[in-house]
Amino acid sequence: MSKNNIIEPPVSGNVNRICEGTEINGTIKAPTDYRIDGKVEGNISCDGKVVIGDKGYIKGEIVSKNVEISGKVEGTITAESLLTLKSTAVVTGDIITNKLVVEVGAQFNGNCHMKNKIPETPQHK
Repeated sequence: MSKNNIIEPPVSGNVNRICEGTEINGTIKAPTDYRIDGKVEGNISCDGKVVIGDKGYIKGEIVSKNVEISGKVEGTITAESLLTLKSTAVVTGDIITNKLVVEVGAQFNGNCHMKNKIPETPQHK
């Protein structure tokens, strides 16, 4: 609750959106989820989930907790937890993630590095 007894929605409930037909050149940094159905040339950094819709196009680096791609991406994708490539996804670039889901029909050209979350102990060295 803020001053004047106005109840504000939690930040985690907010979703930013770039609609189809919108073009952005520059860096996007967001503390909440982000959906892109337009075109972005630049880097995207998000503390939540980034969704690239069927018509979405990104040329740049994506860094987020979770990423779901249905459109086209040219650049490195770093998904801290989960990266999902939907059947219509076309990705050209490297992937760094902990978990990867690739639907039949998705296209990926690049390298994939899977993070290992197992704690380092003497038997895991």
